[in-house]
Amino acid sequence: MKRELVATKDGSYTIFIPELNEHYHSINGAVSESLHVFIHAGLEHISHYKNNISILEVGLGTGLNAALTENFAQKNHIIIHYTGIEAFPLPQEIIQKLNYSEEKNIDDALFQKIHQSNWDDSFHELKNGFWLKKKKIMLEDYCPKSAEFDLIYFDAFAPNIQPLLWKQSIFQHLFQSLKNGGILTTYSAKGDVRRSLQSVGFSVERLPGAHGKREMLRAIKTTQILI
Repeated sequence: MKRELVATKDGSYTIFIPELNEHYHSINGAVSESLHVFIHAGLEHISHYKNNISILEVGLGTGLNAALTENFAQKNHIIIHYTGIEAFPLPQEIIQKLNYSEEKNIDDALFQKIHQSNWDDSFHELKNGFWLKKKKIMLEDYCPKSAEFDLIYFDAFAPNIQPLLWKQSIFQHLFQSLKNGGILTTYSAKGDVRRSLQSVGFSVERLPGAHGKREMLRAIKTTQILI
């Protein structure tokens, strides 16, 4: 599959796949979108009441979300156990051309460790308090444990590109993998996505989207106690 580097409006690169006519990030800003959707709406939100956080990223991709997560965690004294799943890891020649180390929020040494880390079933401590597990697997084949995660970054390709990844059955598995009070954030605010999240038990909020997008979604797992 051919991949092309594209500069986004905030200066950071994303990747374009001509075969799918799809970008990995918003062309209005790769770093700014990741910060808005996943760090601020997800990690920062949950960090107000937890300082030891287990995260699942659906679509590890360029490693940008993981690097930004470590940066936020280091500044705020948070311990992170980060699981990233990816069916099609990027080749090293593409990774080396990404310019994230030029962005003020990216630790280049950490970024390189993210991509050098083994694909296996073990957590590896890449930096003090930041543990990473990478799994090369399709989302449809991934079976997380019940109540394993505090936070999910749902960063799959858009629903019109990979509709099977946005099905109700997928969200049901992810709902079960979250602890009570856990959060799933995604850049998509499509009505079908929101309804699928709600149908499996999530309480869903519409939030302002990253630059160039009207809205995004934050879904929260809440368990009602019957009396």
